Amino acid sequence: MKTSGVLLPVFSLPSSYGIGCFSKEAYKFVDFLAEAGQQYWQILPLGTIGAGNSPYLSYSSFAGSVYYIDPEQLVEEGLLKEKDILPYRQENKGKVDYDKVWEGREKILKKAYMKFRPNDAYKKFKKDNEGWLDEYAEFMNEKDPALSEEFFKFCQYLFLKQWLSLKGYANEKGIKIIGDIPFYVALEGTAFHYHKELFKTDKDGNASVVGGCPPDAFAKDGQVWSNPVYDWDYHKKTNYEWWMNRLEHNFLLYDVLRLDHFRGFDEYFEIPAKDETAVNGEWVKGPGYEFFEVMKKTLGEKDVIAEDLGFLTDNVHKLLSDTKYPGMKVLEFAFGAWDDSIYLPHKYPENCVVYTGTHDNDTVQGWFEDLSEDDKKFLDHYLEYSTIERTGKIHLDLASLALESRADRVIIPLQDYMGVGKEGRINTPSTVGGNWEWRVKEEQLTDELKEMIKLLTKKYRTRAEEIAKQEKEELNKN
Repeated sequence: MKTSGVLLPVFSLPSSYGIGCFSKEAYKFVDFLAEAGQQYWQILPLGTIGAGNSPYLSYSSFAGSVYYIDPEQLVEEGLLKEKDILPYRQENKGKVDYDKVWEGREKILKKAYMKFRPNDAYKKFKKDNEGWLDEYAEFMNEKDPALSEEFFKFCQYLFLKQWLSLKGYANEKGIKIIGDIPFYVALEGTAFHYHKELFKTDKDGNASVVGGCPPDAFAKDGQVWSNPVYDWDYHKKTNYEWWMNRLEHNFLLYDVLRLDHFRGFDEYFEIPAKDETAVNGEWVKGPGYEFFEVMKKTLGEKDVIAEDLGFLTDNVHKLLSDTKYPGMKVLEFAFGAWDDSIYLPHKYPENCVVYTGTHDNDTVQGWFEDLSEDDKKFLDHYLEYSTIERTGKIHLDLASLALESRADRVIIPLQDYMGVGKEGRINTPSTVGGNWEWRVKEEQLTDELKEMIKLLTKKYRTRAEEIAKQEKEELNKN
């Protein structure tokens, strides 16, 4: 059966405290999705926010961001009084001010910690998570000695308790959470700090190589990332133990896991750490299918989406086929002028997940504004020959194309149902500042929007199933 959902980062939710969090507004959004006939809520990584406020550069592969802890629940639990959180209420102006958010959260959480008395649930949490929690607390205490290790453990306890409560509510409402796991870890983080053996290092324990991308038409010197590179020979000797622990923890947090940079499991690009460009980098073999064999034996069959965007070799296509994981299709990549793109909807297999755009793309409205006249003609031509009913609104036409395609799953960013312009873009890769900030306002989540999503989804889901049935009948005749 064809299923669908909405992409919206947690930080983009409405709330009264400067950033989307696990508050009553998050529960209302789950209701919104369920009533709009959806089955999935896709989010971005929930880890501690790193450089540039990126959720992909977390200090830990296990810890969650304290920004998402809801202050009002701490009042309900008796850890705070209403007067303790009132000074930190902020009007939702459609953007996250991370500095302001941290200033408020730190004061609120310190006050709650002073009143907290460890209970059995807290002791169990510490015991169950000691494999990563002690290192994380020590690491954070070294960064900020004014805050004790126990304070950081307390914050992680609140994070996990509140998130699992929200996830449980979503599951009860028939909504599954699609999470996202970064391929690499941050150079400044617990994994590299405590476990150098997991990475390629020099004799002094510094990263000898870092990840990146080779030179191409978009970047003549390539891209140099600051991420340390895995020593896959070591991981293989340990039966990928660290990775399996990481994945197991993520499957506690999410129902479905999107594996970022899937091609890195086949081969990845590494660059000498001393280099400022990627010119001297080289492609190196990753663990390949063996990694996923171990994963399936260790964790069982799991619901996984492979982020397979970008230039892919035959080996990556084979790895995707061998794992049987669905890859990603992005409509914004489909309409180069009269191009024969693999992202055109009529080319999709059933086993894939289609998006209008991802968190790294502009919104459909913003993307369309920048499209060349030739590309717009091709898009118009394609839409005319498709069987969707034109709406006169490009964001809804693309959502309709996605929903009617033969893809088993369709995920549409909320901004593309709303018709938000460039101001709704979540991230512009290779830029610093202005990313990971956009927020929806509560008054924008209208009944009209909900009904429109519901009707569009139902209409094209039915039509997609009818088309698939006709295609199968034709195939059987032949």
